[in-house]
Amino acid sequence: MEEGLSSSLLKEKSQVHGGGSSGGESGSGSASATSAVVLSTFVAVCGSYVFGSAIGYSSPAQSGITNDLGLSVAEYSLFGSILTIGAMIGAIMSGKIADYIGRRGTMGFSDIVCIIGWVIIVFSKAAWWLDLGRLLVGYGMGLLSYVVPVYIAEITPKNLRGGFTTVHQLMICIGVSMTYLIGAFLNWRILALIGTIPCLVQLIGLCFIPESPRWLAKTGKGIESEAALQRLRGADADISEEAAEIREYTETLERLSEGGILELFQRKYAHSLIVGVGLMVLQQFGGVNGIAFYASSIFISAGFSGSIGMIAMVVIQVIDS
Repeated sequence: MEEGLSSSLLKEKSQVHGGGSSGGESGSGSASATSAVVLSTFVAVCGSYVFGSAIGYSSPAQSGITNDLGLSVAEYSLFGSILTIGAMIGAIMSGKIADYIGRRGTMGFSDIVCIIGWVIIVFSKAAWWLDLGRLLVGYGMGLLSYVVPVYIAEITPKNLRGGFTTVHQLMICIGVSMTYLIGAFLNWRILALIGTIPCLVQLIGLCFIPESPRWLAKTGKGIESEAALQRLRGADADISEEAAEIREYTETLERLSEGGILELFQRKYAHSLIVGVGLMVLQQFGGVNGIAFYASSIFISAGFSGSIGMIAMVVIQVIDS
């Protein structure tokens, strides 16, 4: 009898929850893309464009920089590759920074660092100034590589999350392509100055978008979290189910102890770790960054003009997107 009573109560409870979320706006699983979500995603992926423009800068700027500043091949190679050093440092620090100052705060901090880096490149008179500016841009790029997709994933409904997060990679490709295209016609200093534009757009846009509800909940700001979620889902949307899910997830995280990196190196994680890290390592060892950084000189060495090479790379990037 007790089992029958329990099953009937569970059935009634499921019907109540099911009826509450059937309208399409109440649950996160079937929510639509509101203007707030679209705007927030656009502002976030301005950082992805910054990422792409940083990758694409060194190729069209190579001939201009080497001629104007008299850089050797080794000096310019350092300038091109030091971006990845800064990105590595930024990526390592990104998680802690994003958890400490928030997703919006991290994007804003990244924009400021990138703007400083681009301005240093614009006014550079020596190789070491170029390297410093490039290193700073790389650091900001590393921060953005983490915080942008995380922010998008945390603000979008479940049914739209996959599609929206792919815009991050799309905007990286667009950033690379546009920098190649613009760099074929403009001076390297002007090209670096143009690199500050998406940073400024994102910096201004951050003032008009909400913080991640999940981060707010994680930091104990429950009221602010629900207000941000309501703003993202629409004024008339029922956010009770999704807000409860976020609270439950946050409470679960608080109960779990934060593991160290050494805990990854266990037998039960070996297969996943080898596959995940191995794919990333093999991609890098494929020389993708070398081609992106020095595409112009590669095409010139092959007997083509640098401009034709840049246009060809733009076409490939568009198809790849």
